[in-house]
Amino acid sequence: MKLSLPYGKAEQMTVRLPDHRVAGVIGPNEVPIGDEPEVLRAALSRPIHAPPLGRFMAGASEVLFLVNDATRPTPTARVLDVIEPDLEGVRARFLVATGIHRAPTEEEYRHIFGRHYDRLRGQVLAHDARRDEVVALGASRAGTTMEVNRLAAEAERIVIIGSVEPHYFAGYTGGRKSFLPGVASYATIEQNHRLAMRKEARALALEGNPVHEDMMDALGSVRKDIFSIQTVLDKRHRIYAAFAGHIHDSFLAATEAAKRVFAAPVPERADIVVSVVQYPQDVDLYQAQKGIENGKLALREGGILILLAKCRMGMGEAAFAELLGASDNPPHALDRIGSRYRLGFHKAAKMAECALGAQMWAVTSLPPALLPPLFLRPFQSLQAALDAALVEKGPEAKVLFLTDGGMAVPLVD
Repeated sequence: MKLSLPYGKAEQMTVRLPDHRVAGVIGPNEVPIGDEPEVLRAALSRPIHAPPLGRFMAGASEVLFLVNDATRPTPTARVLDVIEPDLEGVRARFLVATGIHRAPTEEEYRHIFGRHYDRLRGQVLAHDARRDEVVALGASRAGTTMEVNRLAAEAERIVIIGSVEPHYFAGYTGGRKSFLPGVASYATIEQNHRLAMRKEARALALEGNPVHEDMMDALGSVRKDIFSIQTVLDKRHRIYAAFAGHIHDSFLAATEAAKRVFAAPVPERADIVVSVVQYPQDVDLYQAQKGIENGKLALREGGILILLAKCRMGMGEAAFAELLGASDNPPHALDRIGSRYRLGFHKAAKMAECALGAQMWAVTSLPPALLPPLFLRPFQSLQAALDAALVEKGPEAKVLFLTDGGMAVPLVD
């Protein structure tokens, strides 16, 4: 079999292996795609438990839009294409809900806003969780203090543009995540994300998920008029479904559609899993770690997980790498994490837990010397990694390819 897999924004990595060594090529499910603008218009014409968008914004002195950064495939520009008539005469500002990520680059701003960026650039700001002025609104039952960017706290009305995909510890992206972590303070995000250490924090799970429930609880302190536009994309980043209206109701409706796209049935676990993290989630290793977390769901105990992710901007948030790099082995890393928590340690814990029962290999653009301290064995090419894995696991070993490991969640029958 010859297989070409995405690497970076426009590159491919091609591999060859005997057909009988392939356990499967798994990715998001095929779903019917209609006319994308019409899908959005239909959602906006039937908002869930909310007035239509135009009426929602009418009379407001200013409307604040919360939009995702470039680590998500959210079709913000396509949504703006459709709602452009509603924005006429409306004073609007746009806050990029970065969470703890860096501000977008100029290229990324243009990716987010498309043709609208030149017109809107003076109205666009990026949230900085470490430096922006925040307002404390209340606290969740788990003790998370809800501090949000002052612009969001003081906005008269808020419109969210988001997308809903599986998330490896929050259950799903979208909805409430525009606030937490989107425009929350660093301290708030750290308090919430410590709950990701618990086993109930996992992909596709909302009920009983401590991270999701804490987000929902903390968001109760945000007493604002909010209109939410939530999209669900297919594997080619086309708009499959859209829901608008109440922030929670539109989000929950979108999760059902997202599950139809991204919950990928797998007949059995494989000896070797190649997990591909596609653009834009391949921005750095911090983000690409999602491919490890999803890929391990399809891996046999003692197997080899090969991460294919360009990591275009390097390592990302440093705390997880620093902790792993200072640990002798995975149990040592878990012991150190258990004694204290810093934001990013949940990533370190997930990687250390995977390394307890599997080998983790990686094909990235990162300097190879950076990876072994993180329990990752570096390879220059996917073909070299596959050849070595097939030799090591023996003649009966098979490979499962997860073609969108940042999004698709394998469900083993």
